[in-house]
Amino acid sequence: MGVVTDSDEIRRALEVVIDPELHRSIVELDMVRSIDIGANGVVDVTVSLTTPGCPIKGHFQTAVADAVAGLEGVTHVNVYFDVLSDSQKAALQQKLGRGSLPAGALAQVANVLCIGSGKGGVGKSTLTANLGAALVGEGKRVGVLDADVWGYSIPRMYGLGATRPAVSAERKIIPLEAHGVKVISIGFFVDEDAAVVWRGPMLHKALTQFLQDVDWGVLDYLLVDLPPGTGDVSMTLAQLLPQAQFMIVTTPQQTAQKVARRAAQMAHKVSLDIGGVIENMSSFTTPSGERFAIFGEGGGKELADELDVPLLGRVPLTMPLRAQSDGGVPLVIEDPGDPASQAIHQIARGLIAMSPAALPVLPLVEVAAAASEPPASPKPVGMSLPMA
Repeated sequence: MGVVTDSDEIRRALEVVIDPELHRSIVELDMVRSIDIGANGVVDVTVSLTTPGCPIKGHFQTAVADAVAGLEGVTHVNVYFDVLSDSQKAALQQKLGRGSLPAGALAQVANVLCIGSGKGGVGKSTLTANLGAALVGEGKRVGVLDADVWGYSIPRMYGLGATRPAVSAERKIIPLEAHGVKVISIGFFVDEDAAVVWRGPMLHKALTQFLQDVDWGVLDYLLVDLPPGTGDVSMTLAQLLPQAQFMIVTTPQQTAQKVARRAAQMAHKVSLDIGGVIENMSSFTTPSGERFAIFGEGGGKELADELDVPLLGRVPLTMPLRAQSDGGVPLVIEDPGDPASQAIHQIARGLIAMSPAALPVLPLVEVAAAASEPPASPKPVGMSLPMA
């Protein structure tokens, strides 16, 4: 098998890679910054993004590698990224006939964590609410998206009720804030405790709007509280958030573990990375400190070992954990010394340790610029999207 030597051939192969927001080929958009062909068929491709935190970077990573790897003689593909300069953005805007680029509302969100389970009743929403507050306690900027459309409970757990969020002059929904956490839920847009009876297309539209039309701002973590099971909502979010990580919540008992395994299978089928397993209700701990394994033991560890992912923590069931969920103040704030609080804080610190450090952005070198002038720092560009 020969070694590919023609960069034009590689560029033609990249014409199949489409920007899902602009609906044009990255070659046509002049986003292919460089192509380098090394020895033994190794190809390096650098793609220019509109912003450093582009939410669809993962899409380009996979699509570029797949397109080039199919060429004869290519043995390996490395995909690198840099950022369009202001002048290049202006040229792209002119080519598109637009005033701005659709960078997306999540361009400034560093990590998206989808928290799900195979079945209801395992305490997933309670964990999400407390984990968000615990991450804030660690100095992180956090948002929570309550995507459990039918069983929304995050507003109650944060003491927010059915308050309707405001809309900015740019027609962006402004999240409500409680305990330092930005929160959006379908519960803010219906009568309090009203049932939501929607089919797939309406769910898809609502979740898309919560991701694109909400002014989340700069976040270190966006926690997405998924509904139980493997239905429309989970598949929609997997499509909209290909860069997200999936955290599985289970109880120790074998039945819950087997159902949680189906959620893991769904994540694999839609190409979501599984970040870890959280075992909730690992035991019941009484106020006096006695411990009772009322749901058995070891199910979370078995599931984590089977999936080859870390067991992020075991959270005991305590009476204050239940009481504070109803009271609207997360337990990690009200009583940091409670055994459940301590376990959740440990999980939060583990997530921070797992989160990848920000990748350095490759500097752009413009031939016409003077050598003494450093390249201008790229500024994120946003786009106002219409309300549904």
